[in-house]
Amino acid sequence: MKKKLGLLLGLLGLSLSTPVFAAWNADWAAQQKITIETANIKEAVNQAPVLVRLHSGNFDFTGANVDGADLRFIAADDKTELKFLLEKYDAVNELAVAWVVLPQVSAANKDLAISLYTGNESAKTASDAQALNDPALLARFAFSDNALLKDSGPSQLTASGNATVQKAGLIAESATLSNSPLTITLPTVPVLANGSTWSVWLKPANLPQTAEIFKSGNVTLKLEGSALALQAGTASTQAGELKPGQWQHIALVFQGGQAIIYVNGQVAGQVAASDAQAAAGFTLGQNLNAEVDELQLAVTARSAAWLALVAQSQGADASIVKVTAADAEEEGEGGEANYMGILIDSLTVDAKVVIGILAVMFAISVWVMISKARLVVRTDKDNALFLKRFQQASAKDLLDLDKTGTYANSNLFGLYKAGLREIKKREHDGKVQLSGASIDAIKAAVDADQVRETQRLNSMMVLLTIAISGGPFLGLLGTVVGVMITFAAIAAAGDVNVNAIAPGIAAALLATVAGLGVAIPALFGYNYLASRVKNITIAMQIFVDEFITRTAELYGKE
Repeated sequence: MKKKLGLLLGLLGLSLSTPVFAAWNADWAAQQKITIETANIKEAVNQAPVLVRLHSGNFDFTGANVDGADLRFIAADDKTELKFLLEKYDAVNELAVAWVVLPQVSAANKDLAISLYTGNESAKTASDAQALNDPALLARFAFSDNALLKDSGPSQLTASGNATVQKAGLIAESATLSNSPLTITLPTVPVLANGSTWSVWLKPANLPQTAEIFKSGNVTLKLEGSALALQAGTASTQAGELKPGQWQHIALVFQGGQAIIYVNGQVAGQVAASDAQAAAGFTLGQNLNAEVDELQLAVTARSAAWLALVAQSQGADASIVKVTAADAEEEGEGGEANYMGILIDSLTVDAKVVIGILAVMFAISVWVMISKARLVVRTDKDNALFLKRFQQASAKDLLDLDKTGTYANSNLFGLYKAGLREIKKREHDGKVQLSGASIDAIKAAVDADQVRETQRLNSMMVLLTIAISGGPFLGLLGTVVGVMITFAAIAAAGDVNVNAIAPGIAAALLATVAGLGVAIPALFGYNYLASRVKNITIAMQIFVDEFITRTAELYGKE
């Protein structure tokens, strides 16, 4: 059994992902490919910030440093290190969020891809807190847990007002506003005629509402019911409608005397606003009941392509950034993904423990089934040989069958010897004369040996019943706990796209599959063995009756 168990655990170990030594730097052991879908980017975006989400389904957190210090993002040439900001890294819940600044993103580059390198225990962090601070950025509020109202942009501002941190934000953490605005005093007032951009991710708690989203000077972006309305100087316009309980990217761009409202990267409204003026005071969320994330104020007009990239790469259902799992086979001629490797890499600790226990149960069940099957086969074979001799034996040879052959695996022969032992005890002067009481005593002794033999045949069968009944329940326990942990981690990270959820759920179901994989073979094996043992037990009962009857007939007193 130890050898079988060791082989099983060895095969499990071989199924884990094998590190790939990097071409960029041999000190980093693992490399992953990250592709960026650029088909919907109409114009080139230079120094483009792209959000990369890592989770248990696409990244092996056990192969990286506990603080993510060894993460490196390398350009397609496999030489150039890219600037990045590691906004969140949670090795316990296996979730991470990183901003990577790409030199250029455009539809012309259809096969845009970068590499993620990990696996260097001695590496120091390369995360750059200023990675997103391009020349156009005035202020950036990420609403992180440890700096909820602090500006992480170049101006280092501080917002005032009441807000509570929401752990499960869109990108990492977010801020919850409840009818109380955030006020920011700007170091310089953006000249709207020369271009400015205000943008934020917004998740209304409920609709309709009457509130102000942005306000500065004579510029106000309002929420009226569920629709956006802009007042810019003397001009005003209606824009698109928002949806409750969903993250939506709202941007207000001033360019060439025009005020343009973007919703999720698409133009929702536009009006001439040459007399629009901002003040030093900027407020976010007057009377607004919503979550907000990633507020950015820029001193230039962000392009439509830039805003489209933001909406497509940062949203809850963002799909343009794809991280290929380290152990997934690249698609090629006849190539397919290594789904089992993805599932194993996505297993939570509890699921690994449960599957480990089930692997031990499976090894024990196999050992019991094999040993019992060999036992009943040998027993049936020797029983058939001995029974043939017993039935052909004459009266004078009935008590001498043990002298003419041995049947090591025959329990009928064992019962015969037990009866013969009791008969010899009652032999006097070479003669056997048995009274009724003696025959009853002999039968009782043989019956006792039969019971013990039946117990021996059924020994360890209980291990199969444990596997049959306990395996599925243990697997179900692993699945339920795994699903709970997956959803808890998703809630903590605020990453609700299917790529984050599916691997964890699928891996959790692997525990149930393992439980059934233990129970089903054990069920078939138990029924087969129980049937064979029952037949052997019936044969012993018949033999005992036949042996006692013949003994009484030949040696009983009249």
